[in-house]
Amino acid sequence: MVRNNRRGKSGQPPESGGGGWEVVYSGFALIMLCFFIMLASFSTMEKKKMLRFVRSFSDAMRLLPGGVGLQAGKAVMPDPQIVADKGGEMDELYRQLQRLVAQEGLSDQVTIHRPGDGLAMRLSDTAVFAAGVADISPKALPLLDQIGTVLQRTGYAVRIEGHTDDTPIKTARFPSNWELSTARAVTVLRYFIERHRIPTQRLSAAGFSRFQPVAPNDGPLGRAKNRRVEIVLSRPADDPIQTGAGS
Repeated sequence: MVRNNRRGKSGQPPESGGGGWEVVYSGFALIMLCFFIMLASFSTMEKKKMLRFVRSFSDAMRLLPGGVGLQAGKAVMPDPQIVADKGGEMDELYRQLQRLVAQEGLSDQVTIHRPGDGLAMRLSDTAVFAAGVADISPKALPLLDQIGTVLQRTGYAVRIEGHTDDTPIKTARFPSNWELSTARAVTVLRYFIERHRIPTQRLSAAGFSRFQPVAPNDGPLGRAKNRRVEIVLSRPADDPIQTGAGS
């Protein structure tokens, strides 16, 4: 009987199929196991920390040999910063300040908006100052006290901005709108420090004169909108969410 000899020309037995896929599959299974363990451990943690982990897991998946990386795009996962803040502390602060303005009947003089991931209060100059001066009006003190109380309970960085219209000013104290806008911002900053003991490292002031208008300076209404003080809240530069670092 002739034996079926399946050796190759070199006399060596044929090689068996490669086992690369088993290695990839095992690695994937281990990663998934770690993923679900971490899900369980994160069940009581904040949403923003969970999103950091999801992003790290997505990055790790791209390293699998022979696999297909997760596809980037608007529909896959929004920016973690935006998701973390949605419905979070900044939104709650926004609603709280909106209620405060409505209760004080100042909706025509104070507006609140959300630039990016921050928050800004826009106060008309007549709500805080008399014309051409940088001394806080007595009628503005209750509003600033309530704002200061709210700011005191947060950890956000606070920048106070002074803005004017394009009407020139030239007095002994204010040679131009640069000095007026800066003095107004500093006056409000000092009030928050002295009255509400807000830490100085969280506060900054800036004067922009007439160069950042929010309306055309072509009439009384537009000029009135441009004469304003803005209180801008943002995350500090060393905040782990702002920098993307883990805590």
